[in-house]
Amino acid sequence: MAELYDVIIIGAGPAGLTAGLYCGRARLKTLILEKATAGGQVATTDVIENYPGFPEGIGGYELTEKMKQQALEFGAELQEIKQVASLEAGDGDRLVKTDDDEFRTKSVIIASGAEPGTLGVPGEAEFRGKGVSYCATCDGAFYRDKVVAVIGGGNAAVEEAIFLTKFASKVYIVHRRDELRADKIVQERAFKNDKIEIIWDSHLKKILGDGKVEEMVVEHKTTRERTEYQVDGVFFYIGTVPNTVFCEGSIELDDRDFIITDDNLETSIRGIFAAGDCRSNLLKQVSVAVGEGALAAVEAEKYIEEL
Repeated sequence: MAELYDVIIIGAGPAGLTAGLYCGRARLKTLILEKATAGGQVATTDVIENYPGFPEGIGGYELTEKMKQQALEFGAELQEIKQVASLEAGDGDRLVKTDDDEFRTKSVIIASGAEPGTLGVPGEAEFRGKGVSYCATCDGAFYRDKVVAVIGGGNAAVEEAIFLTKFASKVYIVHRRDELRADKIVQERAFKNDKIEIIWDSHLKKILGDGKVEEMVVEHKTTRERTEYQVDGVFFYIGTVPNTVFCEGSIELDDRDFIITDDNLETSIRGIFAAGDCRSNLLKQVSVAVGEGALAAVEAEKYIEEL
């Protein structure tokens, strides 16, 4: 029979590593499973300037590496390149299955994160972290007095475009329709902002540059006319996809497949918790993920004590 853990944490981003740290300090037998390598999306971020304690900023890889070492030092076990395929939650122990193994546990913390929606246009992947971004709050300050573009027309896109005007000299919003989908009050703020120009009925076709973003090519939906714009950065806001496929059929998800929890981060199944970007919450930030990881770990400890 497979070894029994107190807690299995699915995902080794900031939420999962923080949960691992807290569970380790509680002397719980803890296993962290990560589908790739520890750090999550944050590890690919060049510089993080809005995480408390680092006024000069810190590299994403450096920050998450410190988190990993701290979790391991307190006794958490980490297995990387372990893609979770399914989660079985019966009346007794929970069973976490990966592509090539299975693990038994008393409780589970799901911190599997989410991926930004992508268009897959030429240049998007090539310039990720070199002018292509999915987080204005994270990277906006790098574009002081520069020209940037935001792709999308919903609340997130328009709100982030307004936020970017604090730094950028000009912000294009590229939207495929002739009207925005954002709330009316958000639209009004955008229309009143002299730094924002909306490119209507258009699709982003490609991003060009030499080592970094320098230009975008946009095509009008009706006329098919293509226009080149000189830009220093392109921010994508076309939705976020949570890594929750393995939860389908076992845990309650919202209409966008994010995990629904109560105020204590417990899911629809007792003893299974969720934290970070995979959870149905309002803000996807490292500081939020860290806080939720800590809370989920404390609640898991309480649950185990009650067994």
